[in-house]
Amino acid sequence: MENLIKKNHADKQFGLGVLIIAIGSVFLLRNSGIDVPHWILKWHTIMLGIGLWMGYRKNFQGSSWLALTIIGGLFTLKAITIFDFDLSRISTALILIGLGLYVILKPKKVQNFDQYFEKKPVDFTDKES
Repeated sequence: MENLIKKNHADKQFGLGVLIIAIGSVFLLRNSGIDVPHWILKWHTIMLGIGLWMGYRKNFQGSSWLALTIIGGLFTLKAITIFDFDLSRISTALILIGLGLYVILKPKKVQNFDQYFEKKPVDFTDKES
């Protein structure tokens, strides 16, 4: 158990370290005079990075990281001039597609109502000997 906690902590530190190195590299390139795309240091790219980092920390469980990643990703794609599209025209379709994928892929938590009333056998054996 203790080994698992240490490993999980090391994984979280690794993810945070990679994020800090990436941000530092962008600042180094920008301050060195190398042309860095304008969308790299905007709020939506930071939101995308935070969403991916949160997902990595929580083993991509839950939906808070997914919301941040989708919103940041959409606005980042809009900021990249290669992908020239109008976000307002496709946002409803993307929201519906995302909602459908979430409903299909979410973990199934089916609990049987009878399991609360099952009588489990009591074990009176001495486990210390």
